[in-house]
Amino acid sequence: MFWLLDRVRWLSLTALVAIVGGLWISTSAAPAAATTGGRIPSPRQGFLAPDFDLDRMTQDGHQQLSSLRGQVVIVNFWASWCPPCRAEMPDLQRTYDAYHDQGLEILAVNATSQDSEQAARDFAEEYGLDFSILLDRDGLASNLYLTRALPSTYFIDRQGVIQKVIVGGPMSATTLQSTVESLLQEGT
Repeated sequence: MFWLLDRVRWLSLTALVAIVGGLWISTSAAPAAATTGGRIPSPRQGFLAPDFDLDRMTQDGHQQLSSLRGQVVIVNFWASWCPPCRAEMPDLQRTYDAYHDQGLEILAVNATSQDSEQAARDFAEEYGLDFSILLDRDGLASNLYLTRALPSTYFIDRQGVIQKVIVGGPMSATTLQSTVESLLQEGT
């Protein structure tokens, strides 16, 4: 016990423990690529929105999210059988009508892997939707965004960064309007 009272021995022991601890941490830590593939574990506020490229339902061709940089984008995952999706869709259309000319785009991503294209077409016609409706036929975009509930909505700023996430719904018209107005003002 007397050796612990010796200051030189105590500092040597402390230094040894610190060195061994540092070596243990550096050799046992898993790199980010081994745990999440180098990506964030789930899309969330403050992080770059994961890119996707999906077929459009009503127009020819496809839509890539990253091609909309410079605009405010709402990405809304939905299905025709989802009651909250039905409840919030008219507000999404009104918001699009009001703010599209100011730089708002809406990408309504139909969870086609859980729905049918015909049901999605009927839904879009019933609600008179004229923003981009995309078909997630194989569920890749839904998986990329780790969608666990429908609807799930991501508000993305002009730089492609997610600024707000709303899981579930229906989302209120006030939430939609205030979030979109705030994002549109940031870019001016």
